[in-house]
Amino acid sequence: MSGIPTITIPTIADIERIAALSDPVIRNLQITQCYHELALTLAERTGRCANWCTFATWASKQAGQTIRKEDLARTLGNILGSEAAAVQAGRELAAAVQRIAVKYRIDEILKFVWKVLDPPAAFAHSSEAVARGNLKVFAEIGREFALFYAACLEDTSYDAEKIARFCEGLRPGEPPDGQGYLREAFRHYYQALFEADEKKRLELLLLANIRVGFHEQTRLQPEINEALGAPVISPDTFIRNLLKTLHPEWGWLNEVIWLILRLLGRLTELDTAVRVYFESAQREAQFIVTEALMMLEMPHYNRLRLGDDLAASFPPILQQLENPELLALLRLIDPTPDSPSESGAEYWGDLPDRLHFIADMFRCYQASPELLDPPFNDEQVTVLKEGRLPAGRL
Repeated sequence: MSGIPTITIPTIADIERIAALSDPVIRNLQITQCYHELALTLAERTGRCANWCTFATWASKQAGQTIRKEDLARTLGNILGSEAAAVQAGRELAAAVQRIAVKYRIDEILKFVWKVLDPPAAFAHSSEAVARGNLKVFAEIGREFALFYAACLEDTSYDAEKIARFCEGLRPGEPPDGQGYLREAFRHYYQALFEADEKKRLELLLLANIRVGFHEQTRLQPEINEALGAPVISPDTFIRNLLKTLHPEWGWLNEVIWLILRLLGRLTELDTAVRVYFESAQREAQFIVTEALMMLEMPHYNRLRLGDDLAASFPPILQQLENPELLALLRLIDPTPDSPSESGAEYWGDLPDRLHFIADMFRCYQASPELLDPPFNDEQVTVLKEGRLPAGRL
């Protein structure tokens, strides 16, 4: 196919080397670039359209913002002040605390509350979960793409026995333990290599992309839920740490006094205020993290908020689908299979909502050649492949 730059095809050794990197920031940057190279490799055979690695490039680039805590830092200040309910709950908590620590003003206590709640630690927890998920998917699926390219990409005619042997190397069964969806996906990718009809080829690629996405998102469920689970401190620990902060003069007696206050029932009002406050703070912290996780920036600053319905339309060639396997899969995961309406995922931790959005997003952008644009400029690629952090917007 013309118009696609010649690149070096990533190998198994490349995948393993990148996956072994200990620095999550540099590893993410190299994962993102490797996904781009894997995407271009397949596009040389199937044309300037999207495969799963194409979407993975931009998802990994977005994940990098969370891993570097850039998107979280932009909204960190909102956790105690953006919602009226959280503000009111915070003041009620401070009033309850003041009855135990009478020497402090309400505004001083609110500062102590912020310090003890420690939202940066919660967001660091989310960053670590996203980094683990980024590595988990790349080490498995990136590796399988490199294996597929090494085994099958140079074939000039369809070899049923070869693709069957390749697929037998993947574990049977459904995710998260089985790789049955990957088996089917690579069978479709292989068929697409030899399909001359553009519509049939695009439908095969879309079917393969959704199958890989189904496997990927099921595997990522623990990491996504963990990333959305801020804050990480428990209410009971919060009260004990708050008392230590308010009364450093108690020293080692802090635990004893805390226990006495609890036995005397002096903490009942505080317990109630903390519970109400934590419900508000938890919702707001999860909103901030969710907003960060549910934003995907595509090429040319096309930002998709994953909680909103897709504004894009299905390309004309994919408006009426014909592939029976594709139609059957969409009936399983897409409640509105002929429209991107109602595609927004209200909560990214909900796997069915996530799959619905992803299926529609893949279909809307399947034929978009701009997704093959490089995620970094040439200078940034040189630097990141040397294991250093590039300058400029990443």
